[in-house]
Amino acid sequence: MHEWSESQQMIRDAVRRFIDDEVAPQVEELEHGDLPPYDILRKLYSTFGMDEMARARFRKQIEAEKRGEETKKKSSGGDPESRADQAAATLIPIIELCRYCPGMVTAMGVSVGLTAGAILSKGTTEQKERWAEKLLTLEHVGAWAITEPGSGSDAFGGMRSSARREGDEFVLNGSKTFITNGPHADTTVFICKLEEEGVDLRDRKILNFVLDRGMPGFEQSGALRKMGLHSSPTGELFLSDVRVGMDRLLGGEAALSRAGGGRESAKGTFQTERSGVAAMALGIVDRCLELSLKYARERVQFERPIGEYQLIQDKLARMEVARMNLQNLVFRTIELSAHGKTMTFAEASAMKLYSARAAVEVAMEAVQIYGGNGYMSEYVVEQLARDAKVLQIYAGTDEIQIRAIAKDLLAA
Repeated sequence: MHEWSESQQMIRDAVRRFIDDEVAPQVEELEHGDLPPYDILRKLYSTFGMDEMARARFRKQIEAEKRGEETKKKSSGGDPESRADQAAATLIPIIELCRYCPGMVTAMGVSVGLTAGAILSKGTTEQKERWAEKLLTLEHVGAWAITEPGSGSDAFGGMRSSARREGDEFVLNGSKTFITNGPHADTTVFICKLEEEGVDLRDRKILNFVLDRGMPGFEQSGALRKMGLHSSPTGELFLSDVRVGMDRLLGGEAALSRAGGGRESAKGTFQTERSGVAAMALGIVDRCLELSLKYARERVQFERPIGEYQLIQDKLARMEVARMNLQNLVFRTIELSAHGKTMTFAEASAMKLYSARAAVEVAMEAVQIYGGNGYMSEYVVEQLARDAKVLQIYAGTDEIQIRAIAKDLLAA
């Protein structure tokens, strides 16, 4: 794939019109007010039939599982062209939303991609029916809770949240922080360690439980204040002797005997999250370049538009190089989907590393082009610079991406 097809451009133009009408007028309230993004996202889903398409795909998968058929990604979704269109239709809203409000994409992606994805990949058929469909259609808001105050990048080794088995029940304790959608989540995938006598804490089995809002002992904090992504509510979770049955353990009894527990499941979720960062970065970079070009033509210094100065031209040229590279990474993602393939964990890490750095560099250069104006919240580049920074932190810091890439290269 070397360019957007005509049908994909039509989707992009339609999404842009929706964002101009429904998102742009409310950016101030989303960023600096108390407006959660979920109703706007639901309207996006309903306007483009994304909820009905998700519902239809989900029900087809469940029906196949009940017939005892193994669903294979490679053979699903029709021919390569239709699979490419489906992948593009998923990525285009991400790109376009990130031109205005990257936080909305984070809120949407965690609910639909990470929370629902975790249930779909490891849950039983009954668990999928119970929780996944409402997450996939955004009827319910989801949170994926792995990060803890003391763990940081050492997500598994530093994890202290625990599950103590008592007969057919489990007693959950622990806390999580920096949890996207945490304050508003209806459904939370809570990741913790099984208490195992005689097993070192770092080596204990990882389990995933599904929690519902309002369960006794389960507390969801209000939204935390943060540097960027203000339109994506982030909170803390606290569990104190939360009792759950086997029906809430993802995978049921089989999860207790699975080698490695939920580590591979969480790793797969990280891979999905990292792959989406290129589309987010493309949206940020594309808008920064657009705004910088406009400003460079209009802003006059020393009796000339600043776009006539070589130093400004150098910045604009580098922005375009980054935009082209990011677009090609997105095209590669679509091409892989078209042929039923995904990136390896190291490839996804490499893509995230480059994309995050490119987004931050371009956004900061946009601020520099705007000068003092760029430092003012009145101008969009100020928000985009703050929002871009988190791409180097969440889903694994730049340093963790480098470690993953190097480890894969050295093992070859």
